[in-house]
Amino acid sequence: MDDIYVARLMSTSLVTVTPETLVEEAATLMLSEDISSLLVTNDDGELEGILTTTDFVDIVSKSHPKAETAVSRYMTTDLYTTTAQTPVQEVAEEMVDRGIHHVPVVDPEEGVIGIVTTSDLAAYVSSL
Repeated sequence: MDDIYVARLMSTSLVTVTPETLVEEAATLMLSEDISSLLVTNDDGELEGILTTTDFVDIVSKSHPKAETAVSRYMTTDLYTTTAQTPVQEVAEEMVDRGIHHVPVVDPEEGVIGIVTTSDLAAYVSSL
């Protein structure tokens, strides 16, 4: 996997929300799109955070959200990001070390351009 880069595995059909998106709306979107994470971007398309199914477990177990709860309340903001030209092995090691399952792929000029997940890595490894 040393010579395989993130660009080969990342998903580019991104589903994004803003920090003001209501968690109920975010949950509905994740279910309808059959995805396990949403990238949270500001009005300029800049990455602000990520909201994952793990965050929803936390939401339900801790606070039983009331109507009109914004995504910004629960999204993860301390993100590990990567670039499309980062070796997959490096990203996989970081994911294991950090205990994360989703890594946004960013470009300095284009902003967020993709996401690589543990499912992407597993699909690649199983195809070898």
